[in-house]
Amino acid sequence: MKSFIPKTAVDDLAIFGGPKLYDEELHVGRPNIGSRARFYKMVDDIFERKWLSNKGAYVQQLEARICQLTGVNHAIAVCNATVGLEVVIRALGLTGEVIVPSFTFVATAHSLTWLGLTPVFCDINQDTHTLDSTHLEGLINARTSAIIPVHLWGQCCETGEIERIAEAHNLPVIYDAAHALGTKRFGTLVGGFGAAEVFSFHATKFINSFEGGVITTNSEDLAKTIRLMINFGFAGYDKVVSMGTNGKMNEVCAAMALTNLESFDEFVTINRSNRDQYRRELAGIPGISLFVESAGNTCSDQYVVGMVDSTKSGISRNHIMNIFWAENILARRYFYPGCHQMEPYRTQRADNPPELPVTDLVASQVLILPTGSSVQSEDICRICSLIRFVVENGQAISAMMSENTTN
Repeated sequence: MKSFIPKTAVDDLAIFGGPKLYDEELHVGRPNIGSRARFYKMVDDIFERKWLSNKGAYVQQLEARICQLTGVNHAIAVCNATVGLEVVIRALGLTGEVIVPSFTFVATAHSLTWLGLTPVFCDINQDTHTLDSTHLEGLINARTSAIIPVHLWGQCCETGEIERIAEAHNLPVIYDAAHALGTKRFGTLVGGFGAAEVFSFHATKFINSFEGGVITTNSEDLAKTIRLMINFGFAGYDKVVSMGTNGKMNEVCAAMALTNLESFDEFVTINRSNRDQYRRELAGIPGISLFVESAGNTCSDQYVVGMVDSTKSGISRNHIMNIFWAENILARRYFYPGCHQMEPYRTQRADNPPELPVTDLVASQVLILPTGSSVQSEDICRICSLIRFVVENGQAISAMMSENTTN
């Protein structure tokens, strides 16, 4: 890392021709990597066994470990969380419409559309950023077959009220738990809520398997159906008993997940330390705050979620993000602009767009900041110093950026 030269004048910003803070890109979430020696030892063992896929020893170990970690009866490892969602949707025989929040990664909606179902977008709660249960009743109709809420930022959504409403209408609930491994809601681990929950082990998650995911459920019948479906419907070497696809996780990915799970507590400790430092150093900056999980939730803090209120900061979130990118700090505006504003959903509902004011507001304010095991304390100092400078000079910077856009 080159020595830190603070920005003391607006012209010092890289977006206006000044030197970049970083020669190499600093990402929001570079992959956490546990013990390479332990991983390589497992890979050598995989080669010795010559069992690379089809529910090998490490996939079985991973599934057992996830059952322990989530307190559920069944965990089924899959090649990725999107396929996991699709398989659960098919296994439950869903049709027609499914209610989902718009403020989520687009895969949540795409998993439905890919299978011929229609996502119906629900607004979110401004404090939790998760599905607002007070809007559910008005979206349920004769075509509704399920609800898919999302545990966002590692925070568990409002499971109790969502499931009360779902039960009253005889609707299953599937939770997109991509962010939520290890999360608790009032002491109950995420994993056993609803009919099933689907976790992601993508490389950007704090526990990763390169690519991968896992489905958890307490239903023996559903688990049995899912296991058939992720293996083409095979119930033996040459006996196909149902429709299916190839959703299996391979042994090397399972070994990576097991390696990282050994460092679970270490990764969480790093994330929380990073979050706490951001909170200290950003304190008192007008219009800048950090998202705080609601009471009763404990999460892994794998995301540091900055919020930019331009009416107080004097500069927009988008301007700040563009300034950061020019400095090689690749902060992100998750999940902008909301699924309802993305294709194909925007075009499909062009004549009758859903009114989601909270989603639109939150999507305009969120700025995800770098964290994880590759981010050092010095990086956080740099980032927070840059934010403070940009806000202190917000009006002048905004005017210059607007002028450059029009020229």
